[in-house]
Amino acid sequence: MVGKNGGGKFGRVVKPNLSMLQIINMSMGFLGIQMAFGLQNGNASRILANFGADVHELSWFWLVAPITGLIVQPIIGHMGDNTWSPLGRRKPYFLIGAVLCAIGLVMLPNAASATQMMAANVLLLAVIFLAMMDASINVAMEPFRALVGDMLPKHQGTIGFSVQTILIGIGAVIGSYLPDWLTRLGVSNVAKAGFVGDNVIYSFYVGAGFLLLTILYTIFTTKEYSPQEFAAFEGGKEIEEQPSKLTDIFKDFSNIPSQMKRLGAVQFFSWFALFTMWVFTTSALATHHFGLSPDDTHSKAFNDAGDLTGKLFGMYNLWAIPFAFLLTPIAKWIGKKQTHALALAFGGIGLILMYFIKDVNYLWISMVGLGFAWASILAMPYAMLIEVIPQKKMGVYMGIFNFFIVIPQIINGIFGGPIVSGIFGKQAIDYVVVGGVCMLLGAVLTLFFIKSEDETPTEVEKEIQQVHF
Repeated sequence: MVGKNGGGKFGRVVKPNLSMLQIINMSMGFLGIQMAFGLQNGNASRILANFGADVHELSWFWLVAPITGLIVQPIIGHMGDNTWSPLGRRKPYFLIGAVLCAIGLVMLPNAASATQMMAANVLLLAVIFLAMMDASINVAMEPFRALVGDMLPKHQGTIGFSVQTILIGIGAVIGSYLPDWLTRLGVSNVAKAGFVGDNVIYSFYVGAGFLLLTILYTIFTTKEYSPQEFAAFEGGKEIEEQPSKLTDIFKDFSNIPSQMKRLGAVQFFSWFALFTMWVFTTSALATHHFGLSPDDTHSKAFNDAGDLTGKLFGMYNLWAIPFAFLLTPIAKWIGKKQTHALALAFGGIGLILMYFIKDVNYLWISMVGLGFAWASILAMPYAMLIEVIPQKKMGVYMGIFNFFIVIPQIINGIFGGPIVSGIFGKQAIDYVVVGGVCMLLGAVLTLFFIKSEDETPTEVEKEIQQVHF
């Protein structure tokens, strides 16, 4: 699988290019993961509202996702970096995460029924199942990011993450649209107070099955490199056998590259905006576009707003697919950071336009800009990141990079609900506009704060620079 390449003085073996089919195979599980993620993003607020949560409480319940990501992803990354099993380095975590997430998908929309059997508080039980889903998604998701760094030479990084973005888009479109598709097929989207509509419940069942199938496909079609091959990629240096400790994560965190910190600042504003959109779009549509009271969380009109949220989220994921194909040629033309800045600018404008577009039939315009931003957010920061992190720390640094994704969500989750309730009078659309402004700030930071590729030496170039002739 590997071959020598003028590694010269280093005796380095260079990773071979992978075919497009191999890249698709190794990322196919992301399709199922994002289908589950799409179901969650489009329906979690609606499910929690059905169970009795008020609009100002929604962001607090959504804190479960970033908190689990903050804890789980660096640990899984560290463990993956130090795992060498017959199944592979990353694949054991795919499988464990997929099984647990599938269970969470089945249980979350059925929390009310489970409550009757267990005599528990329905919202508490729903949050427990949501936490189970989020933790499991993080267990499965982090290794897929690291796998691209493991398997691909750095110059194929943009292609690898773009393929992941395409598969993510397809999965998210399916997950986002499923409840509406089932409604059109005659499955009811209305349930008695305190319960969830059948269209949502059955959608989560389909998502659980699809997740397991796609993860298994990646496991059976992808062969990871052996420890000996990784050692060859490191210039013949054997991988250290000393036992690793979880406390090593703190050492790795203190040594993160400066470019990673700069990317982290951009990620903060990008994901603050995304979290705002995911949590508050249903309430924003219900009040601003459907004219409902903020306290209406059970009517057919509210559930129609929930269905529309799913469709809109499906739209931006659908638009992300063609943009993902364009990311590589655009990045070659104008540069990676310029591409990312342009995409974030389109996304910020898209969120702001949701306030001014009153006719729901034209909200697809906002989703075009968000699709461009989403495609880039899923690919470009990681393509820039793998240029500056060492191979043997790929997993843990991917996990640590997730800090810059989840911390803004945690901050938003704590303060977002009270801001919507206390400052904006429960009119969530105003806070969606704040999210748009944050994404525009991310675009500005990308342009003026991130170093260009030619300013950031790769790991190989660093070694070359250290040689004394």
